[in-house]
Amino acid sequence: MTAKFFRKRKVCQFCRSGVKVIDYTEVDTLRDYIDSRARIKNRRRTGVCAKHQRQLSRAIKIARQMALLPYK
Repeated sequence: MTAKFFRKRKVCQFCRSGVKVIDYTEVDTLRDYIDSRARIKNRRRTGVCAKHQRQLSRAIKIARQMALLPYK
């Protein structure tokens, strides 16, 4: 019988550090969650909880409108 191995679930980086609100002016943090084609990475890849993923996507979209991040 083969043993099944399960990965431990990643703990949200923002929950672990106690971040309440993700600000759109923190461009260095937001760039970690954008791929090379300037698309927002999904939750499975980043390990962020649903609450912070929503805040991340809003902050990235606002930063794009303010010309802090590229669209493409």
